[in-house]
This record gives sequence, structure tokens and C-alpha cells, in this order.
Amino acid sequence: MKKKLSNNISSKNFIKVDITNEKNLFKIKKKLKKNFKYFDGIINLTANDPKVTKKNSFKSFQDTSLNDFNNDLRVGLSGAMLICKHFVNLLKRDSYSSVVNIASDLSIISPDHRIYSNKKKNFNSKPISYSIIKNGIIGLNKYLATYYANEKIRFNTISPGGIALNQNKRFKKKISSLIPMGRMAKINEINSAIVYFISKKSSYTTGHNLIIDGGRSTW
Repeated sequence: MKKKLSNNISSKNFIKVDITNEKNLFKIKKKLKKNFKYFDGIINLTANDPKVTKKNSFKSFQDTSLNDFNNDLRVGLSGAMLICKHFVNLLKRDSYSSVVNIASDLSIISPDHRIYSNKKKNFNSKPISYSIIKNGIIGLNKYLATYYANEKIRFNTISPGGIALNQNKRFKKKISSLIPMGRMAKINEINSAIVYFISKKSSYTTGHNLIIDGGRSTW
């Protein structure tokens, strides 16, 4: 699907699918192959990521069930692997084709559990599965970057810090105090990096992890 790249990414084609179901992914791949000649890139963003709101409360590590933990890994890590497995061969082999895997600043640092606490609970924490998944995405990316190097397909990772969306003001203030630039990321600041990795401008870059966290991990 060859289109001119821009910072305003939009699409008219949406397919709802369970990415943990390999049979479903195989069917989607056949459908895409039939309707499109080839793809220039894949943006691989998979994770169960509970949102920070005024009401929600994450489960502590001690209260995490094995079932919830395994389900998160099936979506965030197994799902990412299966997407690469089934859709990479739809990419055009011209040394410009690219897969961008989205990790997180939590792939290189631990979450600061203090920022997830609330008035009802003295201590709260980001789910442990999220950190493990995002660390795993870095390993997946490095493995595939070398595995597909001779096939002219590049793999790079972006590790963004927290993106300002609809989080409550208390959380935004807490996390911003941990960032040298004093604020969370804007969504367009992440999109620009994705466009770079998908484009020909990054044709000699593979296996890289680009950290976009306002300097948080440099403290």
C-alpha cells in the first residue's frame, strides 16, 4: 500500500481482529495480500495498557493473578511476535521496507510506583506485565533486525515516555516532575519518529531503539 508519508497519518481501512489468534491472522494476511500489492512498513503497537484516570486502581504485584499476567503477555508479546511472523512477508524487499515496534521508556527504566498511588490507597503500581512486555519488545526487535537483514527489511523500536492524553491532573503533575523537560510528550512528537523510521531517510538504520522521553531516563 504505497502512499506519500506525512505527519498526518490516516486510513480508511480498519480490520478488527484478535491478534492472539494465529488462524485469524493468517486469514487477514491472505485478504491483505489479495487487495494490496505490497506494504512499505508495519507499525507494531500491541499491549494491554490500563489507563490512568481518577477512578481506576491498578492491582498490586502481590494481587496479580497468573491468568491476568499471561493474558497481558499473550496480547503484548506473543501478539507482537505473531504480527511480525505473518505480515513481514507482505513487505516490499527494497532495503527501505521497515517494521517499527513500539516499546516504552519502561523498557529501559522501572516505573516509579509512587506516581500511581491515589488517596484511597497509599501504594499502587503499574502492572508488572507491562514492563516485562516492553523489555521483550526490545529483544524481539534486535532478533528480527539481524534475522531479516539479508532480506532488506529493517526493524527499529521507539520507546516513548508518557504521552499526554486524558490522564488526571494529579498524575500529569507527578510524572512531569520526573522529566527534565517538565512535561509529558505530545502525540505528534512520537508520530514524527515513526514517519522517520518508515521512510527512506532511515534506510541505513536497523536494530535501533529510539528513546523519546523528554530526558527522563537520563536522570
